[in-house]
Amino acid sequence: MSGRILIRMASNQQTRPGIGELAKDTTWGRIGIVMGEVGGHVRIRPIRGGTEWDAMPDKVVPPSAREELSARLAIRNANTRDGL
Repeated sequence: MSGRILIRMASNQQTRPGIGELAKDTTWGRIGIVMGEVGGHVRIRPIRGGTEWDAMPDKVVPPSAREELSARLAIRNANTRDGL
């Protein structure tokens, strides 16, 4: 992974995470970072990098507090391994 990953905090005013925020695709149970919306789908990138996937907007929700903590820890560990 190259470069430090920064993730915005989710807003309490939103029902669905915005660009740059952590999100959970409930169809697959996967956590990732919202990259944008294309063709009526939400584009999500895995937190450790890799291929983005499309999710249906009604299946994208904020992660639970436990899921968010786990994701942020994984990002921090990856940044530490990369010397960032």
